[in-house]
Amino acid sequence: MVQVDVFWAYALGSTFASAAARQLKEEDKPFTSKYFVYNLLFLSCIFAPSGIYLLWNFPDWETMQVARSHLDLPAWLVVIFSVTNITQGILGFWISYKFIRMGKFFAAHMQWFLGYFFMFFILLHGWDGLGWQRFLYDSSVNNGAHWAPGMHMGLGFLTSNVCYTLLGMGLFVVPGLGIPVIRWIAQGAAMDATLPKEKSRQNPLMLGVWLLTAIFAVSLLSAGGAGLAVHYIGKLLGSQGLGFIIGLAAFGAAAYFLLFKPQMPGYRVFQQLFIEEPTA
Repeated sequence: MVQVDVFWAYALGSTFASAAARQLKEEDKPFTSKYFVYNLLFLSCIFAPSGIYLLWNFPDWETMQVARSHLDLPAWLVVIFSVTNITQGILGFWISYKFIRMGKFFAAHMQWFLGYFFMFFILLHGWDGLGWQRFLYDSSVNNGAHWAPGMHMGLGFLTSNVCYTLLGMGLFVVPGLGIPVIRWIAQGAAMDATLPKEKSRQNPLMLGVWLLTAIFAVSLLSAGGAGLAVHYIGKLLGSQGLGFIIGLAAFGAAAYFLLFKPQMPGYRVFQQLFIEEPTA
């Protein structure tokens, strides 16, 4: 979706860099590394084309029901959307790399958490609390009827043309992301002489489980919690704008102390992926 892909692209680039943290720690030229080259190929050959396809085939759904047809899409928007699906991934890779060079592996991984957090927040809440309704509606299986507040397909969305398309794209996106990420983490641990023997041998299956947990438990549930905070605080204050400002700030503070401080649940999940901060 146009509104979320900039955050998703950022998360993807950050994920690739963070997975190769131990390999990139002493790398002076990250943009010539095989890890960045793979990141760039993934973004330009898989991720960006998938977004462009969805925008062309389902312009209403891909714009969160803002556009109704191709005629509502200015050329500059299509160009910016296509380009940022790549440039934001480059940015995510670079920022995580900067944290890696400073020996802050957890902070590097937090970059892709933030990308997924804002992506899921927009999908669930959006700018008006109706993000989830916009997501769960496909006009192509509803006689072309345009979305309106209150309209959604619920579980029926699983049999929609959009959902089938997303599942097909997942055949390329999921292994294209998961396999190298798991492999690079395991390889980095194996080559790190400072790690205890038991930590230098990482189980690929468990790394995959922890990766999915970080995305669909920590990131998704955090976004849902933030959405509820924004909704109810905005309702209490009678101001959607204040709801966003105070709700996100309050949730961010609570998440830091209850989830992401060392030894808290969120930190422990990500620790399974970065294993240990470097000692030097």
